[in-house]
Parts: sequence; C-alpha cells; structure tokens
Amino acid sequence: MYNDLFSIGPITIHTYGVMIAIGIIAAYFMADHRAKQKGLSEKEREKIFGLVIACVVFGFLCSKILYIITIIPELVAGTLTLSDAITNGWVIFGGLLGGLLGGILYCKWRKMNVWMYFDIAFPAVALAQGFGRIGCFFAGCCYGVETDGPLYTEFTHSAYAPNGVHLVPTELIMSAGDFLLFAFLVLYGKKWQKKEGELAGWYLTLYSIGRFIVEFWRGDLIRGQVGPLSTSQFIGLFTVAAGILILVYLHRHDPGAAFRAKEKEAQQAQ
Repeated sequence: MYNDLFSIGPITIHTYGVMIAIGIIAAYFMADHRAKQKGLSEKEREKIFGLVIACVVFGFLCSKILYIITIIPELVAGTLTLSDAITNGWVIFGGLLGGLLGGILYCKWRKMNVWMYFDIAFPAVALAQGFGRIGCFFAGCCYGVETDGPLYTEFTHSAYAPNGVHLVPTELIMSAGDFLLFAFLVLYGKKWQKKEGELAGWYLTLYSIGRFIVEFWRGDLIRGQVGPLSTSQFIGLFTVAAGILILVYLHRHDPGAAFRAKEKEAQQAQ
C-alpha cells in the first residue's frame, strides 16, 4: 500500500495521518450528534469539543509513553534510539487508557456527568478507531503473520511490514471490528440501555476481547511481550475486567441518577 499521498516541499502528507484526522473529526461530529439526540442544551454540547481535545491529547501522550516502555530493551541495547521512539510507533491501548483518563479529568474539572458523557463518547471512539485502522493498513504497521490462507494482504511499498508476502490483514479485521462495535453501541443505546455508563462497560469488554483474539495473528513483534502474552493482550485482561465490573456495578447502582440529583440540589440551593 502507498502511505505517501503527496508532498508540498519538504512536507509529505501520509494516508495514516489523514485517516487519523478523519477519525477524530468523525468522532467529534458523532458525539455532538448523540448529545443532540439526548436532548443536551447548546451550553452542555459546547463542552464536547473540550472533551474531545482532552481525550486526544492524553490519548496520544499515553500511547507514545506506553510504546517507549515496550521498546526499553531495544533502547538499552542501542538497536533503537530515543529519536526513533518519538517519531515512530504507538500503542493503541495506551491511547485508550490515556483518553479515558483525559476524559475523566476533563469531566471532573467542568463538573460534568462522567457517565452520561461516556455514553456519548464511546461509540464515537469506536468510530474513530475504525478509520485509524484503515490508516494502519495503508502504512503497513500493525500487520499480521504470514499466511497461506485465502484471506490475506500483500504489501509492496511498506516501510514496516514485510513486502511481497501474504499476511493476515489484521488492520482491516480490526477496522471492521471497530465499525461493528460502533454500530452495536449505537443500537444498544437506542434499544436496550437502562442506565448511564453501560456503553462504557460494553465498549471496554467487547473491544478488549476482540483485540485479545486478533493479537494471535499479529506479526509485528516489536509491540512487546509480557510472558506468553503481547503487551496489548496483557493490558486487555485488565480492561475486560474493568468493563465487566462497570456493567455489574451499574446493574446494582445508578451513578448517573445520583449525579443529577446532586446537581438539582445544588441548583435549588443557589
């Protein structure tokens, strides 16, 4: 695949970056659309832009930090430099956890209902990831293991994946999974959701399970190992547990309703 779209002087526009940008923009408009559907006021919807920025900044920062952690052995051995680490490579789970942290901190700062805004944001996150994985496909990163099966992709100009070899198209599999997860979360929110925050629990659970499975067909070993598991599989054990715990907690409690009750009391006291 060709990752270089065109160049303007010394600046080259890459498909990977374009797809990431499309994903972020799509996520913002989707979150704003969902906020309208939930009946949020214009003042409340204005906070979504800041929420997206906080999630993106913390997401990119933590994604890079976790990537650097996974390649510490290579940095110590001198096979990779810190410059290589800064300019190349990301760990998606780091971005997910960082975005989650950024979102929580922003909601706390602006005194927002975290659970409600999570319901607005998480389908948009899955949508953004679907576009981002298409970018991975064009760049050739996050590639799969060699295969002789009928489902494969073959790179010819990739700087990351082995060229001229049949590989499992893990990038496209993950992209399709992200779009399906997006569709499920939107449908669940319309038909079956009973309490605020459920979409966060379902996202963490289903994304973690899907990612854990796809990791068995990943061929880019630089992403790190924790025993027999890849770094993402190891982290996924905790995120799937977190997702299940959220769903169990929400089955017994209603923190969204508690937040609204406190907010109403505060307004009446003014």
